[in-house]
Formats: sequence, C-alpha cells, structure tokens
Amino acid sequence: MNQGSLLSVCLRLAIALFTRGFFQPDEYFQALEPAHRVVFGYGHLTWEWLSPQPVRGVLYPAINIPAYWALKVSGLDRIYPATVVIGPRLIHGLLAALTDIWVCKLTREVLDEAYVRLAYFLSLTSFFHSMSLSRSLSNSLETSLTTVALSHFPWGVEAPFSLCMLIQPRRARLRRCICFAALACAIRPTNSIIWIYMFFVLFLRVRSRPKFLMIVARDAIMIGATVLTLSTVLDTLFYGRLTLTVLNFLRVNASPVSSFYGSSPWHYYLLQAIPILCATSLPFVLHGSFLAVKKNEAKLKVLVGCVAWTIGVYSLLGHKEWRFLHPLLPMLHVLGASSLRELYNHITRRRKQLAGLPLRMCDLLLLFLPVPASIYVTLFHCTGQIEVMSYLRSLPVDGSTTIGFLMPCHSTPWQAYLHRPDLAHPGKMWALGCEPPLMVRDRARYRDQTDLFFESPVGYVLSHFPSQVDPSFPPSPFPSSVPDASWVSILGEIESRNSSWDMGWRHEWPKYIVMFGALLQEPGMLSLLQEKGYREIWKGGREWDGDERRKGGVRVWAYGTL
Repeated sequence: MNQGSLLSVCLRLAIALFTRGFFQPDEYFQALEPAHRVVFGYGHLTWEWLSPQPVRGVLYPAINIPAYWALKVSGLDRIYPATVVIGPRLIHGLLAALTDIWVCKLTREVLDEAYVRLAYFLSLTSFFHSMSLSRSLSNSLETSLTTVALSHFPWGVEAPFSLCMLIQPRRARLRRCICFAALACAIRPTNSIIWIYMFFVLFLRVRSRPKFLMIVARDAIMIGATVLTLSTVLDTLFYGRLTLTVLNFLRVNASPVSSFYGSSPWHYYLLQAIPILCATSLPFVLHGSFLAVKKNEAKLKVLVGCVAWTIGVYSLLGHKEWRFLHPLLPMLHVLGASSLRELYNHITRRRKQLAGLPLRMCDLLLLFLPVPASIYVTLFHCTGQIEVMSYLRSLPVDGSTTIGFLMPCHSTPWQAYLHRPDLAHPGKMWALGCEPPLMVRDRARYRDQTDLFFESPVGYVLSHFPSQVDPSFPPSPFPSSVPDASWVSILGEIESRNSSWDMGWRHEWPKYIVMFGALLQEPGMLSLLQEKGYREIWKGGREWDGDERRKGGVRVWAYGTL
C-alpha cells in the first residue's frame, strides 16, 4: 500500500469512527437494521421492507453482516455492546477510502499524472465526502463503486482501441468496469442513469466495428445478468418469496409515492445540490467544464456530458436529495483538477509548488475553507440523536423498562445502536410512524401518524394514552402501524369512507419518554407530562440543531424520578 492509499484509509476510518452526528435515517434503517435483524434476530424494518412489493434489496445491508456475525460468535456484542456500532463503521470507512484511491486512477486515465495530486487533494478535503462518504449510506458505496468502474472504463475509445479489444488485458479491464458498474446498479438501481450514458458513448465510438460492439454487448449482458441473479437470489432468500427489488425500486421512485418525503423544483440540483457537493471547489469545477468544451478535450467532454445527463434526468424526478448526486462528485473533482492545473500553469510558471501541489496560494486557502465545516458536521452537528442511544443502552435491564419516542419518525438510530434484546418485544420500545400513502389516490389529504401527532400533541396524548400511568409499564398494544398488505388494504378503506387517517393507535405510558426539547414548548405539553409524574433525567445535543420539530436538544424523561 502506497502512502496515498494509507492516508486515505486512515482518514476515512478516523472519520467513520469519530462521526458523532446524525445525517440521514437511511444510514440506519436501510443498511444497519436489516443486517442486525439477520444476525441477531431483531431490528426494525421500515415500509420499504414490509410492503407487499418490497423496494429494498438485501445486497447492501449484507455488507454489514460479517461484522455483526463476528461480534456475535465472539460474544463481544454482549461484553462490549458498543462494538455493534464500531464494527460496521470500520467496514464503511474502508469502502469510503476506495473513492480517494481510485479517483487518482481515474484522473490518470482522463488527464495524466500531473493532475493526480490535485484531484486527490480535492477528494481528501471535500466537505461532502467528510459528511457522507464514510457513513453506511447506499449512495456512499455507490460513489466508490462508480469511481472504480470509471477508472476501468476504456477512455481511449478511438479506432485503435477497437483493434486492442482482442487483447485479453484490455478486455479483462472492460469486464471489470462492467462488473463494478453492475454492482453499483444493484446497490442503487438509479445508478444505471450514469451507465446508460457512458455505454452509449462507448457503443457510439465502436459502432463501425460490429464485431467489437457485440463483444462489449455480450460481456455487459452476461455480467449484468449474473449480478441481477445474485441480487434476486439474496432478496428471495431474505423475503422468503421471489422478489425483484430492482424493478420495485425503480417503479416506486418514479411514482408520486417518492414525493411524499419531499418534492423540490427542477433547478434544485443545479442551484442547491451541486454547490453543496462541490463547496469552494465549485468555481474550479465550472472552469474545468468550460475548458473541456472550449479545448474540445474528448475525455473531459465525456465527463461533462455524463454529469449534465445525470443531473438532467434526476431533475425530472420530484423527490430530490443532495446525496443522490454523490457518485458524480469524483468526476467533478477531476474537472476541478484540470482547472487548478491550468490556472497554476498560466499564472505561476516558475513559482515553487505549495506542499508538493501545483496550486496558487489563494486557491489553496479557498479549498481549505470547508475543513472547519467538515470537522463540525463530523463531531458536533446533531449529536444528541446519537448520544441518546448510548444513554438508553446503559439503562438497567429489567422487565419494567419500556421506551417511547415522541419525535418525528426515524429521528434516531434503533437496535443497531441500542442492541437491547429485552426491548425487542412488540410494544416495549416504539416510535411514531410515517408510512407513505401506498395505493392512496388523494395523496394531498393523507396524514401519517407523525403528522397527526404534531398537529395537536396534547390532543393526541389525551386520546391515545390511558388517563393514568400504569407503574408496571406494560407494552403498548398498537403504538404504530405495520406497513404490510393488510395495512395497505386499511388505507384504501379509510380513503373510501373519507374518514380520519387515525388508525386507532393505542399506547401505554412508557417508563422513559424520548423527545426533542421543541415538544415541551407545545402548549400544555410540559404541564401534562409533569402531572403524569415524569421528570427530565438526561439532555443531549444542542438546542439550535435541526428543523423546528427537532430543536431544543434531545431529552429523556422518566416516570417517578425526583
């Protein structure tokens, strides 16, 4: 391992291990919880896993299974429960390092060796990489796999390349590209948008040689079919029936259901996501794109075209998130590196390089500006939502322990961070739900459990909780909905009757209540909890973090505590 690779591994592992903040619920509920359930027998599954046509494949969560299995077999999960958090983080830190390592190889292929250190520097200092790349998000592994695949892509696809297609090393390299691209698509089916463009370019350039076109097509079909079969077999074993989650995922994400979790205007990616992904490297990315077109540099123009195509297609979808464009960031770093080198060559021909980098001092300072923000989001942003799970894990194990989360849905991790089998029994630990309006025609009228609770928190508590606290703290009989086939049927019945979306949830008063401080500012909520005998025993996080419902820090209140 060379020094650059070692630095990447150390940096990404350090970020993975020391990240203390909450970013996206998918980090826990679409990766860690299913794997934890497979190995330990308990873990929360969201609607994506329980609906009649599941949209999540088990291939990505399975990456965490070896770490959990090793902890279970060794017994370390019982002796040191915190290791269930550390184990997967080590895996994702190592996977994140692939992006830094292979962006160097990608730069070498698209440009040349003189640009490699610049692209590597942009990758290491990237704000968005620091915030997201080492987390257990499918977009993060998608980014690494896409970068590796692009590094193996046949960038020199001119006529001479076609003659070299018969040479085994060249063909093996193309097969590796297809393999990594297929894995990226299996992890995130929408990654196929990138490869539709890239292989269209490839086919366009070898169209005059049908024999080689058939070789590429045959390899793509065989490898793609193999990966799809592997994914389908794993999903079928997990769900106990033949399941094609890839097709379900694409269908749901292209439907209005995806907009339930937020809809953004068409320019969202151009005006918000790209500036956030690039941070202070944005001027150089734009300049590099301009130079690629102006100088008619074939390889860079392919990158620019791929970025533009992908942003254009994603912009047609209603639900948009910054992280959906994460796989484009290494390509943007390559474009940024071309700009930085051009600026350095143009203005400072004889000036000494800074720290071995061909950079002007002003550019170096500009690129270092996001580093404090990276440190903040890693160590200090929204830490209460993670810290509270460590506190709850330390609570005594007894038959009376029950926990209720009166928070917006999925505001904290779950059993993958808690690791308390005594709380895995139904109703012992519960949270408010936010299932989407599956098969509901009038989606604008739909209200999930979280919506109904926050429309009138005190009213919800008075109508869904007993009038008195039972000091034995029995499990709640129906604290949230299970989004299976019967739930979808009930939604249809409610809509046909045009009645309330309240499904008759019934809670028992838990021994511990977890909430954000903002809930205590709701009229009557503080006095109601105090009248019932609850007192605050723990507070974490910062009061200014989060949206309006998540401000005030994270609080834990317990019954009967003086």
